[in-house]
Amino acid sequence: MEGSRPADRNIEQALNLLPSQAALVRLLAGVMPASEWLRRYSRKDASGDLIAGVIVAIMLVPQAMAYALLAGLPPEIGLYASMAPPIIYALFGSSRTLAVGPVAVASLMVAAALGHRAAEGSADYMSGAIIISLEVGLILFALGLTRAGFIANYLSHPVMSGFTSAAALIIALSQVKHLLGLPMPGNLDFGHTMVAIVSSIAEINPVTTGIGVAAVVLLFLIRSHLVFVLRALGLSDRVAVLLTRTGPLVVVVIATALVAGLGLNGTSGVVVVGLIPAGLPDIALPSFDAELWAELGPSSLAIALVSFVESVAIAKVLGAKRRERVAPNQELIGLGLANVAGAFTGASPVCGGFARSAVNFQGGAQTQMAAVITALLVGLSTAFLTPLFYYLPQAVLAAIIVVSVVGLFEPHAFVKNFRYSKADGVAQALTFCAVLGLGIEYGILSGIALSLLFHLWRTSRPHMAIVGRVGQTEHFRNILRHEVTVYPGLLLLRVDENLYFFNINFIEDRVLAEVAERHGLKHFVLICSSVNVIDASALETLEELRVKLAEFGVGLHFAEIKGPVMDKLERIGFADRLGRDHIHLSTHLAVARLTRQSQASA
Repeated sequence: MEGSRPADRNIEQALNLLPSQAALVRLLAGVMPASEWLRRYSRKDASGDLIAGVIVAIMLVPQAMAYALLAGLPPEIGLYASMAPPIIYALFGSSRTLAVGPVAVASLMVAAALGHRAAEGSADYMSGAIIISLEVGLILFALGLTRAGFIANYLSHPVMSGFTSAAALIIALSQVKHLLGLPMPGNLDFGHTMVAIVSSIAEINPVTTGIGVAAVVLLFLIRSHLVFVLRALGLSDRVAVLLTRTGPLVVVVIATALVAGLGLNGTSGVVVVGLIPAGLPDIALPSFDAELWAELGPSSLAIALVSFVESVAIAKVLGAKRRERVAPNQELIGLGLANVAGAFTGASPVCGGFARSAVNFQGGAQTQMAAVITALLVGLSTAFLTPLFYYLPQAVLAAIIVVSVVGLFEPHAFVKNFRYSKADGVAQALTFCAVLGLGIEYGILSGIALSLLFHLWRTSRPHMAIVGRVGQTEHFRNILRHEVTVYPGLLLLRVDENLYFFNINFIEDRVLAEVAERHGLKHFVLICSSVNVIDASALETLEELRVKLAEFGVGLHFAEIKGPVMDKLERIGFADRLGRDHIHLSTHLAVARLTRQSQASA
């Protein structure tokens, strides 16, 4: 940290801190961002955090159990993931409103990673889930220490959209067995799940189906219409939105009371959650089976990357609304430590959830104290209220999952991205198909590979424009797009890409072709306004190009080279070999000098 920000210096002055104390405060804030908002904490902050914390806890309890079900884990694991991890993130994360806990996509990826290695509910399955949590945490923490936050850039938005759309379909389809009461095995891929549903459709449990379908319809009605009803009753927008977010708990209470009152679990075969162990999770060391760790490593890496990208995206959206800065590298550390804490308390992997974070923000959360309050309330619920969930139908948890992932499916994004950029649209569509056809892990890796390949393809064939002067101005634009003045004996070419080994031969071929077409050409100017990097391969080719052009009687010139690029060219001696008079500050100055030279020689 090069120095404190003006706001920090004002606070330090107000607190009458000595320079050494101020330095310690800044260091602590860099390591543990919570120290910054804790020392400014006010009664107003506490009021907003308390309301948000309570609302999110009401929403999170049924949701956490549902996501545990999606991961193939007992419901209490979702509750455990909502206790220690959010508190640890609150201390070390950089976002003040991101709500960390179990999420649908990460839960699905856990199920995909473990489904073919162990039976759901077995000790090996549980052990594998905890190992994944620890591996995810260690991967994220290591990336944070090495300041590798830039890795999020490798997952482009179209690829993430294709991935999440496919994941939403897989998640929704995986819950059909719970919604309809079908006797199907778990952890099947997309194709086999569809086949299993069709083959067992005659075994539908009508009562379970009625409960599941009714829960889905009720949840959709609450999400889409309740807010308008509450507004019509005179409630404020904020209160109406927050009460709407408690809809899942209302549905849970109604369904649980119905099943318990009518004894539907016994008379109609409705599958219920059953006994959830009361009490807080024990602290225990995860298994250190080296072979299993190596086997689960690739899955953990994929979960870590997706979790990080999703969390940072949500945190940045919320942070922008309050002009708060989100530090990707600190997010890696915060999320990493949160997952490590989860592993030692028997939890599944966690990351930031969009719906929870939005509710947290709308609820008035000012700091991560809201997350601490939520975690404490979930802990109290787990310790004392779990017997109340005994008769909760699994069909209702499945309905909560289905409704929560509907928003992840974005068919309109396919059309939008394809219309804007065919390469991005194809990458999104292929990622979508790869996730459905190959599975979660191979699908996301295919998406990343496609993004990189399309990026390399685009940069290997960069846009180049022959330019001329616009009127009497100092502006130079593409001759194919504007009415411009061109100069005989002078060729101006702008390359809109960095020069590196993957595209320099393409650029050289274009330059030589353009030069060959123009008889009497004396000067060729390469405009580098869009060039940030010239690598060693490109430099070697430019040296050769200088010699080739000289053989044609054409001088090679450069214009608008950026400072860092120029520093390297000078350091290697290229600028001297080319000639200082062949390097121009701007295209305008290059044209002025070279046209004067042509007139003088004439």
